[in-house]
Amino acid sequence: MPTDSTLTASGSDLEPDTRRILRLAIATSLSLWVSQVGDWSMSFIAPVLTMFLLALPVPAPSLKQGIGFVMALAGSVYAGILLLPLFETARGAGIGVFTVALFYTFYFSARGGSPVLGAFMTVGLAILAAVGSVNIDAVLAVAEGLSVNAAIGMAFVWVGHALLPEPPPSPIATAPKPPATKPDPVRATRTALRSMLIVYPVAMLFFLSSASASWVVVMVKVASMGQQVGLDQSRTVGRSLIASTVIGGIAAIIAWQILRAWPTLIIYTLIIAGASLFFGRRIFKGAGMHAQGSMWSYGFLTMIVVLAPAVMDGPGADGASSAFYTRLGLFLVIALYGSATVAVFDAFWPSRSGQADETVVRAGAN
Repeated sequence: MPTDSTLTASGSDLEPDTRRILRLAIATSLSLWVSQVGDWSMSFIAPVLTMFLLALPVPAPSLKQGIGFVMALAGSVYAGILLLPLFETARGAGIGVFTVALFYTFYFSARGGSPVLGAFMTVGLAILAAVGSVNIDAVLAVAEGLSVNAAIGMAFVWVGHALLPEPPPSPIATAPKPPATKPDPVRATRTALRSMLIVYPVAMLFFLSSASASWVVVMVKVASMGQQVGLDQSRTVGRSLIASTVIGGIAAIIAWQILRAWPTLIIYTLIIAGASLFFGRRIFKGAGMHAQGSMWSYGFLTMIVVLAPAVMDGPGADGASSAFYTRLGLFLVIALYGSATVAVFDAFWPSRSGQADETVVRAGAN
């Protein structure tokens, strides 16, 4: 793909990767600032969603796509409310329906569906598992919070694209291409099961225990790991899970120490903007993504997911530091579990080709 400068509609010469890095930094930090000022339920979700969507080298989502993403996230939780009576009166049936629904979110992407839509459905079901065993009021509150945050996060995705739109496509990019073939059902099933084994045991643990809304952040991380495994079919994905968690954890620790010294919203916003620039340079390259862009993208997601809930507690609050490091340690344990699970799965069910499976095309986000 060409990497030379392209004159954009805004009249400024910017490389495609530079444009995307700046868009990521501006929109994610603005999304975080607004969510912190608004201080609504689970406000940390908004910048996570903004960052997740802008870390993909794809055009701005249309209004229809944006509404679809929001409905996929919040709607999966609202739909999951129907499962709660089953868990009370017919637990086996409830578990069965939840299992099928979770598997479908991964199979949908593995068969060529939108990875973003599949990811949002996975996150919604994972969050349902974190609070589903509490009570209906808790689930409704979480669903409402998700709806607000998803809408805010999507709004700032559009703001970012409005400020720094994608450059016009090159003639090569617009040339007719042969239709993409969907992965065969066996390969898609393998990919979906591989991802599901990361998320399902943790989801069931929360569903069958006295979980609470405080575990939502854990399930967001677990769900993102499942999607990471689905997008990266290489044999090194296990190491990527650990590396992204360690990278994000180190970044979160640095940010946490800065915020303990200067606990202000301005500093917090500047930290996220600076982190966006740092991670963005390792996510994007030229007109596409860096070879290890997925790992760095999930590392940035880990940083925000670890840091944001702790900031909501207050850097100077009693027990905030303890909760921060406890959450970080738990994420590392989950990453080690995910890496081991992938290694065992690949040993018992290797790819038929003996090589890496097809990576789900990120451009399928549209």
